[in-house]
Amino acid sequence: MVLVYLIKVLIILVFSYFLFMYGVFSQSDLHPDDQPYRTAYHFQPIKNWMNDPCGPMIYKGIYHLFYQYNPIGNGSPNGPRVWGHSTSLDLINWAPQPLTLQPQMESNMNSSFTGSTTILNGSKPTILFTGITPNNEQVQDLAYPKDPLDPFLKEWILAPQNPLMYPDPQNNIEPTSFRDPTTAWFLPDGNWRVIIGSKKEKSGFSFII
Repeated sequence: MVLVYLIKVLIILVFSYFLFMYGVFSQSDLHPDDQPYRTAYHFQPIKNWMNDPCGPMIYKGIYHLFYQYNPIGNGSPNGPRVWGHSTSLDLINWAPQPLTLQPQMESNMNSSFTGSTTILNGSKPTILFTGITPNNEQVQDLAYPKDPLDPFLKEWILAPQNPLMYPDPQNNIEPTSFRDPTTAWFLPDGNWRVIIGSKKEKSGFSFII
């Protein structure tokens, strides 16, 4: 009986820790009178505009969902968009994490558009995403966690060598239509490959790089 009691106390303490430290909430936590059109079950941030889901993954037993986010309002942002980030243990109750991929360098100064996550060899998570430069050119940037031991991946660092891929006169890529890289995959030849969307005039296509 004592063991059962101790287990119950431990469960309550663990749940309280997550609730206090990570702000876990379910979609039904917000009163319907406050937001009558809010989703009751599917994921939605506490406030403001969101768009494309980006880079869902499981890392160290935690579900991660990134998404396009307007940090200052409800509409499609006039200024730079960033990535929102939330985590979950069950895909129902979500804990908001700090915003990431905020404007930090020239290659994402005007926005961080859609991208994907890839788990590299050795279980190293990375983000490959489309950055928007001050000239509104679309380039591909890399980010990695500041502390890979943190299962919640609260902080991300932009790689100093960004941008990794970009339009130039030699590759003849349309500067404003080079975006949304997929999750990368590893080939037997020892190289990684990724697909990136583009277009030429009115015809859409994808690069395999």
